Amino acid sequence: MTHSFTLHIPDADLEPEPLAPGQIVSGEPEVTGKVVWESADGRQIRGIWQITPGVVTDTEADELFVVISGSATIEVEDGPTLTVGPGDMAVLRAGDRTTWTVHETLRKAYAINL
Repeated sequence: MTHSFTLHIPDADLEPEPLAPGQIVSGEPEVTGKVVWESADGRQIRGIWQITPGVVTDTEADELFVVISGSATIEVEDGPTLTVGPGDMAVLRAGDRTTWTVHETLRKAYAINL
């Protein structure tokens, strides 16, 4: 998109974003998402991401996100354990190795810098 816009996050249609099998620790979590804006050089991405209950691992990018719905506990290796729910803002650092325990389907709006 080249112009300013608005989007109602709770109702946004999302597309499947399959997890790599090695990321799934337990359960059958499913991920969906939508990139709503990306810079011309691809280094800044804004979007919506959702995951159903389960436990997954990830290596993070430099990200700021706000939880719209749901809840999760995010364990950062050699760092804090974050508990997030609706209205919470969180920041993850590039390279953080995390384990996400998703309690209720979590939907977030995010801004990633690569």
